[in-house]
Amino acid sequence: MALLTEDANGVYVIAVTPFEDNGAIDYASLDRVTDFYIEKGVNGFTILGMMGEAPKLTHDEALSVARRVIGRVGDRPVVVGVSAPGLAAIRELGKAVMDAGAAGVMVAPPSSLRTDQQILGYYMQVAEALGDIPVCLQDFPLSTGVQISDEVLGRIVDSVPTVVMLKHEDWPGLAKISALRAAEAKGRRRISVLCGNGGVFLPEEMARGADGAMTGFGYPEMLVQVCELAAAGDQDRAQDVFDCYLPLVRYEQQPGVGLAVRKYVLARRGAIASDAQRKPGASLNAAARAEVERLIVRQEKRLRSLGL
Repeated sequence: MALLTEDANGVYVIAVTPFEDNGAIDYASLDRVTDFYIEKGVNGFTILGMMGEAPKLTHDEALSVARRVIGRVGDRPVVVGVSAPGLAAIRELGKAVMDAGAAGVMVAPPSSLRTDQQILGYYMQVAEALGDIPVCLQDFPLSTGVQISDEVLGRIVDSVPTVVMLKHEDWPGLAKISALRAAEAKGRRRISVLCGNGGVFLPEEMARGADGAMTGFGYPEMLVQVCELAAAGDQDRAQDVFDCYLPLVRYEQQPGVGLAVRKYVLARRGAIASDAQRKPGASLNAAARAEVERLIVRQEKRLRSLGL
């Protein structure tokens, strides 16, 4: 499998990890949801991220999931989340998944980082630990509590050549994309920018210069359509498609509930057998399920009105 580069684009879907009701990994559903994502047109996969419940998996389970997905996706690149409190764990899992055929790894900063120099130093140490493995830097301050400024991000790009991709999840963060692209226009090394946060700002992010999305949603085909239309210059049509799904995107964005919504929708669509999360985590209650069902019915009406 080809390695991750600064030219990566399109939708690298944040894949869920399916579980049985007893908490065991559901490998049959893992195969099924992998095929589902491919059928919906994704360009690549990002597995073992925060929405993939990676912190709830053992090292052996994480490696088993990675091998299973990598072995099923054909030539589509797979980025594997290897974030951990210590560099030894990052190195061990990172090298193991690369040996299994991953395209690169994703690393978020630990919440202990407080200063700009600590952030820069951390990613320099990550690069030293991983060697020549391509890295996607996950910039998600709403979860990590680590604020990476435009200036520090630029210093990382200048100092750590193995960082080839930014998973952009700062909020508000549209100006960060513009600043990064402006610096590149003046000669800074280019990196790929794929955006997260459930796609809630995807049309605007694409207009600012993002290369695509690295996020999940119960309807990944929306992410694919919006990215393709925006990349082709049809921003209005991209916005029309996005607007059809926006109420459900918004509902999925609720902190602490979003993964339950996503898994419920994927189970409803037959992509996974159960919407179960590994504990700690819970499924939607009856009231929330009814709200999601109502949003889906209205979404389908809007899609039909656009001939989609």
